[in-house]
Amino acid sequence: MYKLWVIIKREFLSRVRKKSFLFLTVLGPLFFALIFIAPYWFMSFEEEDVKIVAVIDSSHIFEERLPDTKFLKFEYMQGVKVDDLRVNFDKLNYYAVLYISNIVSYSPTSVQLMSYRQPSLSVSMHISNSIEKEIERQKLKTFKIHNIDNILNSVKTKIQVQNIKWRRNGNDELNDPMVGQLVSYFGGLMTFLFVFMFGVQVMRGVLEEKTNRVVEVIISSVRPFQLMMGKILGVALVSLTQFLIWIIATFLIVKLFYLSTIPDVSMLAPSAGSQDIFSNSSLSVSQPLVADQLVRVTDIMSAIRMIDFSVMLFSFLFFFLAGYLLYAAMFAAIGALADNDTDVQQFMIPATIPLSIAMIVMMAAIKNPDGNLAFWFSIIPFTSPVVMMARIPSGVAYSELLLSAILLIVTFILMTYISAKLYRTGILMYGKKPSLREIFKWIRYK
Repeated sequence: MYKLWVIIKREFLSRVRKKSFLFLTVLGPLFFALIFIAPYWFMSFEEEDVKIVAVIDSSHIFEERLPDTKFLKFEYMQGVKVDDLRVNFDKLNYYAVLYISNIVSYSPTSVQLMSYRQPSLSVSMHISNSIEKEIERQKLKTFKIHNIDNILNSVKTKIQVQNIKWRRNGNDELNDPMVGQLVSYFGGLMTFLFVFMFGVQVMRGVLEEKTNRVVEVIISSVRPFQLMMGKILGVALVSLTQFLIWIIATFLIVKLFYLSTIPDVSMLAPSAGSQDIFSNSSLSVSQPLVADQLVRVTDIMSAIRMIDFSVMLFSFLFFFLAGYLLYAAMFAAIGALADNDTDVQQFMIPATIPLSIAMIVMMAAIKNPDGNLAFWFSIIPFTSPVVMMARIPSGVAYSELLLSAILLIVTFILMTYISAKLYRTGILMYGKKPSLREIFKWIRYK
């Protein structure tokens, strides 16, 4: 036991003293905080340069009909061809040229937006939506309905469906599917990255010691199994230390940013029942939009608060540790079997296939966390660390969590036993890559 502790201590201290560890420990929280801060930060910046689009309308339907925005203006051309504008495009200072054919009403592809630069998606979407609405309005006019524009404006309705999650104890929760999907994706992705990143560290450490023949000296004092477990547990302590620093630092950075930047929207949003949903007489034209935005932000913040992050954190720690221990045992055996980087890449392919499949299934699990595909891959030990983390924000039965955890632990013990046998034989093998038949022989050795 003392020798195992010495190996763990050596692995831990040798890694935390590296400049790369200190660099990643400082850079990690800044990167993760940026993930949470960047969306709000970028949305707070408005584009300041005004884009002017020259419009050549062969149909003569859309003149003065395309709505301008704050940063997008339309200038309608008369008696001008596209080629004329193309020749002098740089001098005219236009952002793009919009050509609308006279067959636009029955040919959806007859609208062209041309420029020497790539027009942005937002500009293209604004133009296509505006043209679609105008064509629809023109078609409705053929029915000779009196006051059609006022009727269309009066019947416009915007609905936002609120997702309520029932609880057995009666404490129902407001849930936002988008928030749940983002948390699921983040949890599954972080599990995949950490398991792979720290598992590879174990493999690299074994391969380095084997290549430098240092292992021959070490193995004279400790048993191969103790050496392998010492490496696995030592790197696990390094990863936990780094992860906890990242969690605490990221939380503090994000918390300070939101406290200093975002006002308490719950004080601004209208309370439920405070006004008649069909009466907006007390609101100006812009006030309903502002109220909708405030309610939306409040709903998102409420959905975030409803997520039990203590359960998320505990689940992440368990599935990350169990998944790491499982794959670290495999990677340690790969490091012992290989002699160089080429051999490592060949041996890693079978080990990384389950993780790659888990990432693919994770996307399906986010969309349908209760589906059969998501269920079975969250139970299979080699994919469960990633897929289960994608399901947990949507709610998973305790029986499924327990089954997944037990199978993961049992598989880890079995894989450790197999990897220890491969490690014991392969750690002192040099100059020859073992065949698949030899590997199975090593597993059967007593």
